[in-house]
Amino acid sequence: MFCNVKIRRLYISPGHNYFGHHGQPPGEHPSIEVAQIECVAGQGVKGDRFFGFQENYKGQITFFSLEVFNALCRALKLSGKSLGTARRNVVTEGADLSSLIGREFEIQDVKFRGMTHCAPCHWMDEAFASGAEQFLQNRGGLRAQILTDGILCVDK
Repeated sequence: MFCNVKIRRLYISPGHNYFGHHGQPPGEHPSIEVAQIECVAGQGVKGDRFFGFQENYKGQITFFSLEVFNALCRALKLSGKSLGTARRNVVTEGADLSSLIGREFEIQDVKFRGMTHCAPCHWMDEAFASGAEQFLQNRGGLRAQILTDGILCVDK
């Protein structure tokens, strides 16, 4: 299924800030905004912390909705927060990411399989503001597997 979605931002991070940090302070690895990312089938996004993490990993690439980010900022009265704060690889506009769970889809000639929601954790309250974890329940983004190699670019 071709997914008519706009890519608004792309991010990679060389290390984990929250994953594996339970009971410890978060890491300080930046989310680096880039103009394009290289998707490698079955491996992940080159240069990202989850690249080659484990076989059949359900979060080889992650997606987050610009519309959800904007709603979060309005609801929690946030200003000046980066889209990279969510620590997702691809920020989209114009797609219902939840509808892609369990489905194969294609963006910019790269094929993916939507696996599950990106369940927000308690760290979201620290990263954004108190209430972010609750707000992001069932809308924290999409975890997907990469089915074909390719390059994703920010839409102009």
